[in-house]
Formats: sequence, structure tokens, C-alpha cells
Amino acid sequence: MAEPTISADDFAFIARLVRQRCALVLEPGKEYLVKSRLFPLAQRHGLSGIGPLVDRLRASDNGLTTEVVEAMVTTETSFFRDIHPFETLKKTVLPQLIEARRAGRQLNFWFAASSSGQEPYSVALMLKEWFPELNDWRLNLWATDISHEMLHRSRAARYTQVEVNRGLPTTLLLKWFRQDGAHWQLDDRIRSMVTFSPLNLAQPWPAMPAWDLVFLRNVMIYFDNDVKKAILGRAGRVLNKDGYLLLGGAETTLSLDDSYRRIEALKSGFYQLKP
Repeated sequence: MAEPTISADDFAFIARLVRQRCALVLEPGKEYLVKSRLFPLAQRHGLSGIGPLVDRLRASDNGLTTEVVEAMVTTETSFFRDIHPFETLKKTVLPQLIEARRAGRQLNFWFAASSSGQEPYSVALMLKEWFPELNDWRLNLWATDISHEMLHRSRAARYTQVEVNRGLPTTLLLKWFRQDGAHWQLDDRIRSMVTFSPLNLAQPWPAMPAWDLVFLRNVMIYFDNDVKKAILGRAGRVLNKDGYLLLGGAETTLSLDDSYRRIEALKSGFYQLKP
């Protein structure tokens, strides 16, 4: 099969489209990414390549536009990804938050770009497995993503052997998952702990509760600085004054929003609002 191709004009059109819809920045040099994500989509629609796909987009096919945007923002994830933040969460951050919320017996966590669901389910597994004292607390775990396909996958909570092999301890797999053919199905007791909703971080956000913990890992690297500043500003307005913002290892608030301070002692990308 011939290598998929994309013209400079078509790449520029796709780059403008995804920037307008979700603020994702596709710089020159990312043509390979567009080809790898959109050529399979073109084939599913019976089109011979990316050129005909772009022709249809130019004709204002809104349904196809949504599919293209979702294809371009689908991101990598895994259970207990980059294990150190989860160890910090288990050993330090969660015990602090539990003590601080003991009177109200409620915790609010937001996973702001949840992809196929492994991150919120990792935290749900952690809460169920290592913090039994929370069994009678109100736990609000809200996970959002721009991709309806990813949200559908997350709600189904069915993962391939490769997916459960990446980061998920065997003890948790055998305890909380049931093998179903070539997939593993997450136990409904964990699945029901997380609510999934569509949300575009680059657009205005709906009304929210105050969050004790906001996961915003490995998503801001795809935005330009103006969008990063807007997202960090909004996050600060919905974060409890003693809550935590968790960013990815390659992300920072420096030179973007001076209302945060990195908690250096935690060494895992945790930030809090300055007093």
C-alpha cells in the first residue's frame, strides 16, 4: 500500500481547523501525525486519501469535522502512568486531603483530559484498595474529554491485554477485572465511582464545584501559551485553596500563571495556589 500523502494546503487547513475547534497546535513537521490519524478515518468513509477528506471538510461536513477533531486529540494514557505521582498521591496528598475533609466527609476530584479512562480508574482503584475509611464518604470523581469516542470507551471500561499490561499491578487486575474474550472488564463497583462527561478545555467551562484535586496531566503541552494561561486561570478559580493541581512532567505554570506554587517536596508535578 502506498504511503499516505498530504499537501501543504491540506495540512494548513487541518491545522487551522483543529486550532479553531480545540486550540490544539499543529506546527509544521507534524504532517506525519495528521497522516497517521486521518488516513484511517478517510478509509472508513470510503475516501481514497486525505485530500478527498479535506475536500469534504471544506464543504462544511460538520459530522466529519467532529470526527477529525476527535481523531487528532486522542492521546496516550495508561494505568498508573508515570507511577511517581500516584505514589505521592497515595502516601502524602490523599492522607492530607482526607484529614482536611474529615468533617464534611467528601472529596471532589476532576480528571480534565481523561482519554480512555485509565487515569480516573487508577485513582478509583487506589481509593477502594488503600483507603477503606472512605467507603462511607461522598467521592465525586468527574472525568472529562473532548472525544466522544474516548468517553464511550471509558464508560465501557473494557481494556485489551496490552492496555492492562501497561502499569496495572497483577493483583489489582485479578481482583477488580473479569476476563471477557480478548478484553478485561472492570468491576462495576469501580466503574460506577467515575462520571464521564464531554468538555472542551479551550471553550468556556460549565459551573463546577470546588475541586480538591485537578488532574491536568500531559494535555497543556499541545496548546499555545495564551490557551495555557486561560486554562490555568480557570483551574485556579475552581480549585480549593488547599487543593492540588497535578501537571505532567513536561508541564509548568512558570511564566504562565504566578498564582500557583510548585510543591517541591512532593517532586511529582503537584501545585497549589499561593496563599
